Amino acid sequence: MASSKQDGQAAASRKSEFRSQKPKPESRDESELLTVPDGWKEPAFSKEDNPRGLLEESSFATLFPKYREAYLKECWPLVQKALSEHHVNATLDLIEGSMTVCTTKKTFDPYIIIRARDLIKLLARSVSFEQAVRILQDDVACDIIKIGSLVRNKERFVKRRQRLIGPKGSTLKVRKVVLDTMKNIHPIYNIKTLMIKRELAKDSELRSQSWERFLPQFKHKNVNKRKEPKKKTVKKEYTPFPPPQPESQIDKELATGEYFLKASQKRRQKMEAIKAKQAEALSRRQEERNKAFIPPKEKPVVKPKEASTETKIDVAAIKEKVKKAKSKKLGALTAEEVKLKMAADEKKKKKKK
Repeated sequence: MASSKQDGQAAASRKSEFRSQKPKPESRDESELLTVPDGWKEPAFSKEDNPRGLLEESSFATLFPKYREAYLKECWPLVQKALSEHHVNATLDLIEGSMTVCTTKKTFDPYIIIRARDLIKLLARSVSFEQAVRILQDDVACDIIKIGSLVRNKERFVKRRQRLIGPKGSTLKVRKVVLDTMKNIHPIYNIKTLMIKRELAKDSELRSQSWERFLPQFKHKNVNKRKEPKKKTVKKEYTPFPPPQPESQIDKELATGEYFLKASQKRRQKMEAIKAKQAEALSRRQEERNKAFIPPKEKPVVKPKEASTETKIDVAAIKEKVKKAKSKKLGALTAEEVKLKMAADEKKKKKKK
C-alpha cells in the first residue's frame, strides 16, 4: 500500500512538470479575433484553384409559367452569354415550359451550378434579368420565401403581402421581416431594430457586448374582435307540446276542392296557370324592350335673370376714361401738376437771385 502511494505521488509530480514546460498562449484581444479588417475581400475562385475541372456533369431544371414565355424568349441570349463566361450551358424548352442549366468539361468552379440554378429560379418567379444575373456574383445570395401557405384567409394574405411590397415592386430582403409580417407583425418594428443594430455595429466598444438593452421591446397586442353572425337565432320558449303536424298534399287539395276534380279538369287548371305565368313574363319582357324607346326627360330651360339696375355698367363713363388715358402719355404729368411745378421753379430762381 505504501509503494502504490509513492508511485502516485511521483506520477503527479511528472504531470505538473510537463504542464509547466508547455508554452503559454499569447494573450490576444477578443475584439481583434471577431472583427474583419476594413477593405478585406475574399479572393475570387479562379481556374488555378481547380485546374483539372469537375469529374462529372451536374444539371438543374425548373418550370416557368406561361406568361413568362415572351420575356424569357427575349432575354435568353443574355442569360446564355452570362453563363457561358462561367462555362455553363443553358437551354430553354418552350414546349415543356422549362429551363435547364448544366456544367461542361471546361467548368472549374464547383459552386457555379448552384448559382445558375438560383438564376433560373428567379427568372421563373418574375424577377427581371438585370436583378437575377447579380446572383452569379460571390457576394450576392438569394432566398425564396414561400408565403402562400402561411395565411389561410385570402383578404388577410393580400393585406399583409402589400406591406412587404415597396416602391416600383421592390420587396423587403430580410427573411425574418417577411415571416413576421405574415404573422401580423408590422415590418416597421423589425426595420427599426435593424437600423439600431447598424448604428451599434459602428461602435468598436459595443461590438463584443450584448445589444439587448438598446433594442426596443415591442409587445404584440392582438385584439380579437368577434364578428356577429349575419342571422341571429332567437330561442323559442320551451313548450312540452309537440309542434303541429304539417298539412299533407291531400289535405291541401281537400281544402281547395281540387281533390274532387277529374284528371282532365286538373290538367286544364295546370295549363291555365302555366299560360298565365307565360303571359306575365311576356308582358314584363315587352316593358323592358319598350324602355329603350322612351325618350329621357329633358331638363327645364332656365331663363337668364335680367340684370339689375344696381349692377348695370355705365358705358359712357368708361369711354371718357379711355379717351383721357389715350390723350395722356405714359408717365406724363397732369395740367395742374405742371402748373404747380412751374410755380415752384420760379420761387427757387427768385431765392437764388
